[in-house]
Amino acid sequence: MANPLIALVGRPNVGKSTFFNKVAGRKISITEDRPGVTRDRLYTDAVWRDKHFTMVDTGGIELKSEDIMWKEIAKQADVAIETADVILFFTDGKEGLHPSDYDVADILRRSKKPVILVVNKIDDYSPDKVFEFYSLGLGEPYAISAEHSKGIGDVLDEAILHFPDTTQEPVPSLKIAVVGKPNAGKSSLVNKILGHERSIVTPMAGTTRDAIDTLFYRGDKAYTIIDTAGIRKKKNVDDDVEYYSNMRAFDAVRRSDVCLLVVDSAEGLTEQDVKIIGYVHEQGKPSVIVMNKWDLVEKDTHTVNRFEEQLKEDLKFMDYFKSIYISAKTGQRVEKMLAAVDEVYANASFRVPTGELNDLISDAVRLQEPPSYLGRRMRVFFSSQVGVCPPLFVLHVNDERLLHFSYARYLENQIRRAYDFTGTPIKIVVREKKDED
Repeated sequence: MANPLIALVGRPNVGKSTFFNKVAGRKISITEDRPGVTRDRLYTDAVWRDKHFTMVDTGGIELKSEDIMWKEIAKQADVAIETADVILFFTDGKEGLHPSDYDVADILRRSKKPVILVVNKIDDYSPDKVFEFYSLGLGEPYAISAEHSKGIGDVLDEAILHFPDTTQEPVPSLKIAVVGKPNAGKSSLVNKILGHERSIVTPMAGTTRDAIDTLFYRGDKAYTIIDTAGIRKKKNVDDDVEYYSNMRAFDAVRRSDVCLLVVDSAEGLTEQDVKIIGYVHEQGKPSVIVMNKWDLVEKDTHTVNRFEEQLKEDLKFMDYFKSIYISAKTGQRVEKMLAAVDEVYANASFRVPTGELNDLISDAVRLQEPPSYLGRRMRVFFSSQVGVCPPLFVLHVNDERLLHFSYARYLENQIRRAYDFTGTPIKIVVREKKDED
């Protein structure tokens, strides 16, 4: 059973994201003093008085706007309201009651869900500051200041009273970060995998600004897919919001188990794509290179081979890559995506038995001795795998300075020939055992 869901809704710039970040204990939503910064639904797991729940932050609702982006934001808020167990309706106590508040209140009443009216930005409470909000017909207003953490506990105390009777610990899941340049089709891919419009998709680049987590199931397996903002070149990031969006995307990579590296195959692999892929490699994450928009590429019987050869040329630093050619728009081969994710994660989680590893390294050293340096040659006494995700191998040697990077690469290649580590980096480190020199 999933955690109870609390949805934060209201018109733009009333402090929903500030409240969200305070309860989450970290900055997940991007907060800035201008409307429309939070565009998609953002999720976080939290605990209050031993009650586990999931909280969703939504973009501000502007029902009467004709702007395509505001219409998409309203659709996302509708989905959050539909799936929520409790709704926190945010208003602005500093600005006062707004005509749009009545429009949102009408929608919430029709939802038949428990609604808690939150009057935010009240630093010094007095009854006259919240009196007018009774006219919304949603019961007693809760006066809070999210920025100064005032009244948040009272709101959560009320919210948990409306939870279903049974709750469970947060579900362990495989975390999949979807990363790439703007407009590579990341959100379209996420929506296709989930089977519904989870992220806002419009023809303009850079629509997604936050890293958006969604828990879903395939059979008995649980996954959390993280749709991220397109990662732009540093020189093109001239806005604080974009800067923090890039940081959210990099953070999503760090906390993921597997990365889907989405590339616009109609455009081909670019320098920025290589930089993003290189970052994932440096973080030690298993990954799948997703060549998206394959339906737009003119093809013959050798097209895939040509693309693969180009990937091998451009990604020499990670020749272990696994690639898949898809179209998020048409759904072509998208159903193979999770199988590829499971495969590379299984490879990253594999442990080589210690006896087999020592035999392998001994044979490799006999086949090709380490190079001599200043009249000395590295000797390997013992080898072991001490970690997974990524696989980490430790060689106990006479002098750690004697391991040349080219010989480490040779040993890595020998390990890869013996075991399937497709899609995952592996790391080799040395530790010195001077007493055995």
